[in-house]
Amino acid sequence: METNDKMENFRKLGITDVLARALMDEKFEKPTEIQEKAIPLILQSKDIIGGAATGSGKTLAFGAGIVQNCNHGIGIQSLVLVPTRELAEQVTKELEKFSRYKELEIKAIYGGVSINPQFNELRYADVVVGTPGRILDHLERGSLNLSRVKLLVLDEADRMLDMGFIEDVEKIIQHCSKDRQTLLFSATIPPEILKLADNYMNNPIEVEAEDMVDPTKLKQAYYDVPDGMKFSLLVDLLKHEHPGLIMVFCNTQRNTDFVVENLKNNGINARAIHGGLSQDKRSRTMNLFHSKEVSVLVCTDVAARGLDIKGVSHVYNYDVPNELNNYVHRIGRTARAGANGIAITILASRDYDQFARLLRKLEVQIERKELPELKRVNLVIEKRRGYHDGRDGRGFHDRRERGDFGARRGNKGNRGRMSGGDRRDRKPMNKFSGGSRFSRRTHPSSRRDDRRAMRNRRHINRGGYGMR
Repeated sequence: METNDKMENFRKLGITDVLARALMDEKFEKPTEIQEKAIPLILQSKDIIGGAATGSGKTLAFGAGIVQNCNHGIGIQSLVLVPTRELAEQVTKELEKFSRYKELEIKAIYGGVSINPQFNELRYADVVVGTPGRILDHLERGSLNLSRVKLLVLDEADRMLDMGFIEDVEKIIQHCSKDRQTLLFSATIPPEILKLADNYMNNPIEVEAEDMVDPTKLKQAYYDVPDGMKFSLLVDLLKHEHPGLIMVFCNTQRNTDFVVENLKNNGINARAIHGGLSQDKRSRTMNLFHSKEVSVLVCTDVAARGLDIKGVSHVYNYDVPNELNNYVHRIGRTARAGANGIAITILASRDYDQFARLLRKLEVQIERKELPELKRVNLVIEKRRGYHDGRDGRGFHDRRERGDFGARRGNKGNRGRMSGGDRRDRKPMNKFSGGSRFSRRTHPSSRRDDRRAMRNRRHINRGGYGMR
């Protein structure tokens, strides 16, 4: 009786018994805010723009429309576009659970794996969840027919914009039936997303859910460490704070690998996830993290965006993020669903300028933590060019952080396929780094940079830029 009462909360939204039975199996108890607001509109075939972050329950929101409006064996009727391979797999698994009693064929289509098996899968698919690059590959090969799509979902639309996929998304939309329903979900709604909605949606209704992160339970702090001691501090914190699941964010693939290999050599069970790894390895890593067999996940922003990971107690910014949105997204991984969370940023001299820029835009208090007594950790994996442990002038950056294998090159002059998706993650190399004949200690522009960094450090540590 109690179970039926819980399902009554969902039935009021308009779902059928087929979906209600699947939700009972998964022990759903009550709808989330985005589900309450969006599901009735979706089941009325309205176009919607949903402002909802990862973990808000939006997959069930658009999944209700997919389960109730699609039937097996008449071609592809729903397409869900997502920015990354991990999110494609995650959404596919959830939709398979929701459609258990309707037996829909739901296929995940993404790059980084052989395209040949996907040809056969697409012949029998009712619903496709895919990344823009690989979906466009199939359209150009004639192996994907979207003319019968009656429900199109753009999930994590702001991230697809950040990764440079919007042009590909528009091309894909033009292959879909004009007589369709379009659902757009995005954590933020920048002007470019509104323009996309204006061009391809029919009188969309905007719905928004409150952020799942409880700011009263999220503690933000930073450490200011001597150059060359970032990794030593990270090891000390991981060994002595005894947290639960941990996410450590780096800006590049090389730094991610550097941190993971040296954590392992210091007795910490860590795994890396970034676009340079094979899809099979990324999937195994996520399974280990979800099952808590691995407690430390070191990742880049591109690889981690959109993943719904529960129980993260600590987030560490080993590298200061390049954009405010990335910082907000990182710290939003913790303090979810009423739990406490801590977000810690580790600063060395080369980080002062970027951190100061972030703080000027933040309206929160970030506590400065006193350094514990640190012992320098020996790095078994030697540092090579590209790794960053706080030593100014040492690091090159990856040319590209790979997001969706099979996406287009950022350079329009070369349209060949390659493993790369995030065109915005590339950064220019410092011309005074590495083998330059100029020294950062002596070149005039370098001295100006150093003076500016020291001014920013003074502002940061005495509570400037909105800090306390």
